[in-house]
Amino acid sequence: MADPCDELIFRQRITPHRSLDQRGFRLLLMIFAGCCFATGIPFLILGAWPVAGFMGLDVVLFWWAFRANFRAARAYEDVVLTPLDLNVARVSPKGARQEWHFSPSFVRLERQEMEDFGVTRVDLVSRGQRLELGSQLGPQAKADFARDLSGALAVARRGPRFDPS
Repeated sequence: MADPCDELIFRQRITPHRSLDQRGFRLLLMIFAGCCFATGIPFLILGAWPVAGFMGLDVVLFWWAFRANFRAARAYEDVVLTPLDLNVARVSPKGARQEWHFSPSFVRLERQEMEDFGVTRVDLVSRGQRLELGSQLGPQAKADFARDLSGALAVARRGPRFDPS
């Protein structure tokens, strides 16, 4: 029989949103490179070959910027809640991991909201320690996350449920 203290109440992985996947990026890069090539040909024919070189440099810089963006998208946060522990693990794009542990009984969830924008910040506060969660999420996703975590914390505060049978 599983230990009620280890019962999983809430688990969520928060990842940065990226609207363009690898396949879409390759297509966009080919279109951009094709446009730069087509634009550079007349300059090459007219003898202004440095312009064509700079067009090629544009393609390389475009590729490099998107690669850096995809590398940054490897970062994530894991939030795991059991009746006795709230564990937050933050992993950087390079794989460096930081962990925080909170007692669900003593942690408070704070939301900062702007009237026109929505939820701008979600923090866990416990004994003078403040930790921002989901900084890469949009306002609606932050609001949904805060609502779900708040409900899960209420369940965790009731304590483990021991079955008498």
